[in-house]
Amino acid sequence: MALLDASHADKNIVDRRKQSRNRDMSVVVRSARDRLMQHTKTERFDRELLFMHTRALIVNAATIPLLIAIVTVTSIFAGFGQQMIAWACFGIGLYALLGLLARQIDRSGIRDDQIRQWQLVYLSGHFLTGIGWTYFILIDCAQCGVSQFSIIKAVVLILAMAITAVFTSALRTTVPVAFLLPVVAYISTAWDSLANPVQATMVVMLLAGLTFFYLVATRLNYSVVLTLALQAEKDALIAELETANAMSDEGRRRAEEANLAKSRFLASMSHELRTPLNAILGFSEVMAKEVLGPIENGTYREYAGDIHASGEHLLNLINEILDLSRIEAGRHSLSEEPLMLTDVANECIRMMTLKARNKNITIISQFEYGMLPMMADERSLRQILLNLMANAVKFTPANGKMHVKIGWTAGGGQYLSVRDTGPGIPADEIPVVLSAFGQGSIAIKSAEQGTGLGLPIVQALVHVHDGEFHLFSKLREGTEALATFPRSRVVSGSPKSRLAAQKQKVS
Repeated sequence: MALLDASHADKNIVDRRKQSRNRDMSVVVRSARDRLMQHTKTERFDRELLFMHTRALIVNAATIPLLIAIVTVTSIFAGFGQQMIAWACFGIGLYALLGLLARQIDRSGIRDDQIRQWQLVYLSGHFLTGIGWTYFILIDCAQCGVSQFSIIKAVVLILAMAITAVFTSALRTTVPVAFLLPVVAYISTAWDSLANPVQATMVVMLLAGLTFFYLVATRLNYSVVLTLALQAEKDALIAELETANAMSDEGRRRAEEANLAKSRFLASMSHELRTPLNAILGFSEVMAKEVLGPIENGTYREYAGDIHASGEHLLNLINEILDLSRIEAGRHSLSEEPLMLTDVANECIRMMTLKARNKNITIISQFEYGMLPMMADERSLRQILLNLMANAVKFTPANGKMHVKIGWTAGGGQYLSVRDTGPGIPADEIPVVLSAFGQGSIAIKSAEQGTGLGLPIVQALVHVHDGEFHLFSKLREGTEALATFPRSRVVSGSPKSRLAAQKQKVS
């Protein structure tokens, strides 16, 4: 069985096989994405990178000074004494100045016209720290008895390079600026002993470390730039989406206002449209029945009958349009009272019996026992049932059957169902027949066409009663229209309702 929820059907005829798409929004988003992907250059993020470098210096201000302190304490135990203490004070002081500079920049902010200036200031500060490391390389203590002190200095210098490359990658030239001079100083002090394999290895390691950590800083810098570019692209796309969404909401709001204005206009035109049409119907009926005297020309008499039949068809169409418009405009008022759904169904079956008998259609009613009254508008329920039964009679072939069922839902509500043995409706056409003026291919081919407003009116009236409307259909087997009403509308517990249920059970 093909099942489609009527609540998802539009009030206009649409092809539900195609996914709806806001073309203007997609164009805006695509153009924004293409534009952003073409403008992700590093220059756009110099200010962000400088700010990240500033924050990194503040957060990691104690990292290298802590390394200097550890080296100094270890050297004191090895007997180096005053030289290492002097270097430690000098080196820690330089890094402290660099940290204070970063805090000052962080407090004052970075303007676009100061980016290049602050970059040079930072590089100058890192160059000064390089002088401190040069001082460390030039320290010598032959009387201390540490034969491998030059190797220790090379290891400490490589460790300092690694730390600097990691937390100053936002300014990628920091590593060569800060450590080129110490490396050159180490090579100059070890030049005379390059014949020593260990010493030569340390020189190669320093040169390789300087190059390697510069490349590491470059790759980290590229990753940061890419992250900033993606973040900027995301922010811009979100802004574009918000703009497009606002445009879409505005368009939808205007469309809803226009639709509501149309519905209100049609609802207020009830008297103006019906008054002249009633006059046409009345005079054409007088002429067709020859109330004021015989009409000698038979053709005129036939024309008068055609005018009356066409006027009745037009009046029915106007009534259905106005009913649907009043519901859409929120002007459909319900006169709710406790009533038995089975009583309304029996009345509608009696009204449709003659029309069904003309096509030799059998109406089978199946009502569950113990039904209770529910709060509803009797006129609206009658209109729901008559529209569904009229559709069933219209599309059920001769000698067919129509089943009218009323019972309880699983949630304690009530339902009514009208099922026919007609040709059925294709699954992709169900949203069409549920839309205003929508007709399926079978209805279009049928000689007995309608206005296409019966099912939309039924759907709207069921929703006004807080219910749900569904269509189940299968080709060459028939269609079932199902309207369910919530438990909140069932009148239960009163003596009147129990008495009505007992009478129904006895009958």
